[in-house]
Amino acid sequence: MSEENSKENTALFDRIFTLELQVGVLLPKIIKAMDALSKNNAVSDYLIAEMEQHADSLKDGLNYIPAIQPVINKDLTLLTASYGMRIHPFYKTLTAHQGVDYTVSEGSRVFATADGRVSRVITQRTSSGNTVIINHGNGYETSYSHLGKIYVKQGQSVRRGDIIAQSGNSGLSLAPHLH
Repeated sequence: MSEENSKENTALFDRIFTLELQVGVLLPKIIKAMDALSKNNAVSDYLIAEMEQHADSLKDGLNYIPAIQPVINKDLTLLTASYGMRIHPFYKTLTAHQGVDYTVSEGSRVFATADGRVSRVITQRTSSGNTVIINHGNGYETSYSHLGKIYVKQGQSVRRGDIIAQSGNSGLSLAPHLH
């Protein structure tokens, strides 16, 4: 073997030895990093599952937010009085109107605008006439006034779109409408 081949072999063995040392040092670091990634994946999988479950519960909660109109109003033409200050139609004084009015014929179907529980059914003589109040939770409550026939009872659970009553002309009302 020539001196030149001997030097090349020695250099090659030195290089292999250096690589073995580096692998020996790096391999435990790689294994430790892979373990950490595996644990992070487990944590990530757990967090993703938690987020999916939370998203599902939020989706279920959306049904409790009023999101449809209480009467059939495809052309959006039935809204006749909005929320805010106005001249009272009977007393001719400036008063706050705490809702919106839909002009509908007497006997029109009135729908629950969201899932909830009927908290009150009022059939006494009041300015609002026959009224149904639905508690939807999370601070949401809807009131349906000047009703004719009422189909729900206090404490009853309702779903968005359920028919809860018929419109009427009860209470202080100039014409059939839903407040």
